[in-house]
Amino acid sequence: MLKNMLFYVLYFIFAVTALKMIGIDVTAILAGASIVGLAVGFGAQGLVSDIVTGFFLILEKQLEVDDYVTAGNYSGIVEQIGLRTTQLRDFDGILHFIPNRQITNISNHSRGNMRALVDIKVGQEENTDEMITKIQEACSKAAENHPDIVEGPNVLGVQSFDGKDAVIRVIAKTKNGKQWDVERLLRKAIADIRNGRMKEA
Repeated sequence: MLKNMLFYVLYFIFAVTALKMIGIDVTAILAGASIVGLAVGFGAQGLVSDIVTGFFLILEKQLEVDDYVTAGNYSGIVEQIGLRTTQLRDFDGILHFIPNRQITNISNHSRGNMRALVDIKVGQEENTDEMITKIQEACSKAAENHPDIVEGPNVLGVQSFDGKDAVIRVIAKTKNGKQWDVERLLRKAIADIRNGRMKEA
């Protein structure tokens, strides 16, 4: 590409010089060439911005392939990081091509442990203290020797109360990307002790 550009520049200089030697006024030609060059320069600004941003994304390792990230309005798994675009596949399977210059902030969800969170509604007819004890026992049993649970699960107690139902919150620390699996595990454990009468917030 650089070789082609150099060829055209030299060809243009040669043509202008030849026209000038035979007495043709090249002022208008040079003015037109300046306008074209300016237009190309403005058009290339976006490309240059993409490349510079892509370079720093790769250099600083802000995100890597297979990371789960949020970039602007998109969340998903990084499939490819290029100098011009970054490819992100969301959970619907849609592949997004994001120009690097549009990535002004990144939330990387793949660095460090994550949190699993489950909220359970307990009705007025149920004993809240008794349910907290049962939920803790069920969650602790489900978590025994589970490879994806780093800490907990722990029942924090009543998170909120709307006058009818109390919401009991359970949290656990998990390995990265495993928080959704652990949340499903805890929900099932709680559903089992409530004989299918669980109402999730």
